[in-house]
Amino acid sequence: MKVVILAGGLGTRLAEETEVRPKPMIEIGGMPILWHIMKHYSYYGFKEFFIALGYKSEVIKRFFLDYYSLKGSMAINLSNGKVQMHDKECEDWVVHLMDTGRETLTGGRVKRLEPWLGDGTFMVTYGDGVSDIDLHDLLNFHRSHGCIGTVTAVRPPSRFGGLVFDGDMVSAFTEKPQIGEGWIHGGFLVLEPAIFNYLKGDNSSLEADALERLAADHQLAAYQHGRFWQCMDTLRDKRLLEKLWQEGKAPWKVWE
Repeated sequence: MKVVILAGGLGTRLAEETEVRPKPMIEIGGMPILWHIMKHYSYYGFKEFFIALGYKSEVIKRFFLDYYSLKGSMAINLSNGKVQMHDKECEDWVVHLMDTGRETLTGGRVKRLEPWLGDGTFMVTYGDGVSDIDLHDLLNFHRSHGCIGTVTAVRPPSRFGGLVFDGDMVSAFTEKPQIGEGWIHGGFLVLEPAIFNYLKGDNSSLEADALERLAADHQLAAYQHGRFWQCMDTLRDKRLLEKLWQEGKAPWKVWE
């Protein structure tokens, strides 16, 4: 099962961070949010990744080029430059770093990967959102419905504190309850190769040109995920994710 992660956008609402690096490389707990997303997929056995690159692609390429060589402990013989690795452990991922154009839209990025994805079911998500979704359950749901696409529907966290009443008294206060109004598209898609018939080129939007048309054709299922989901659109979102990680309360950390 191949996993596409869309990692080429500008991230303009996080300009404080994205002036020097793409949004998927913004760190939570000292590691890029992209790494957190990949750890989640890897936990469920999905370990072949296609990272669709655009804005500042060299930053993501450099991270993965250095990842193995800088992981763990090492000894360097300064007289001859030889390096010996100690107790080397690294994720068994295959990572395809695919340049899909700086200005290409989301659907166009997926379309450019058609030669590598056209042989079977594949997954797609965005490089700025984490969740505790059970990916095996998502895949089984998709297969049971026989549609071209399945989107994960989530309830976004409220941006305001939630109140629980006991008569005229407040019995509980929740800082950011997961009770956003209605369901929204939260990424974590499962798609069949027929999706490429809905995508025409770089200016294709995955959302407007493909998902909306799939819905009109009754070919888009919705997997409803009512537990944790959080995107990283703003500095406030980043600080929330960092706080959860530092407190050991990160729901998306399903791996050991």
